Amino acid sequence: MFQTRNILLFFIILISLKVRAEEIDTIKSIRVDTIISKNVGLTKKIKSVLKSDSTNLKTFKPDPIKSVWMGAIIPGYGQILNKKYWKLPIIYGGFLGCAYAIAWNSGTYNTYLTAYQDIISNNPSQTSYLQIIPKGYTLADLGGISGFTNILNTKQQIFHRYRDLSIIVTVGLYALTLVDAYVDAQLYDFDISPDLSMHIQPTLLQNTSGSPNTFAMQCSFRLK
Repeated sequence: MFQTRNILLFFIILISLKVRAEEIDTIKSIRVDTIISKNVGLTKKIKSVLKSDSTNLKTFKPDPIKSVWMGAIIPGYGQILNKKYWKLPIIYGGFLGCAYAIAWNSGTYNTYLTAYQDIISNNPSQTSYLQIIPKGYTLADLGGISGFTNILNTKQQIFHRYRDLSIIVTVGLYALTLVDAYVDAQLYDFDISPDLSMHIQPTLLQNTSGSPNTFAMQCSFRLK
């Protein structure tokens, strides 16, 4: 009786251990499946984000009208919208050069204009023209009052023309930045790769003069 009881107890312990082991395996399987599903979901999410980012990069297309308007308000901003940042030093360098040319020509023109006005006024108190006589020269060396008057008149006309030309060049540069921004935006996704393909294939030349058709080789070029 005692042995039977021990045997039954032994089988009960074995069954409970087996059930416990199965429960542990089930829990581990559920955890592993959960982790795998989470990793798969995270992987899909990462792939989706990367795909959307690559799609956005491929489908970027600047707006030509916006590039022109913003470039008109802020010179060079159209090139920023078109992501042509390397053009900014050229544009702003050109504007700085034009600004310097305008300022220098305007200052020189005003100097000669004031001297010319003083020399023709015959006012003894207005002698600014004497300050621009080159060193080592006298008024007599430059042809006297009449000769120096002609020189001053010629100089002020020359620098007046240079000042106006500098302004025209500045306006032209401003217009060129707008045209460049518009063309860049329009041709942003235009394929300009230098891949030149040549195809050679046989062809049949049909003669209309009654003579039989002839075979020839046709060569064609295609820009990709």
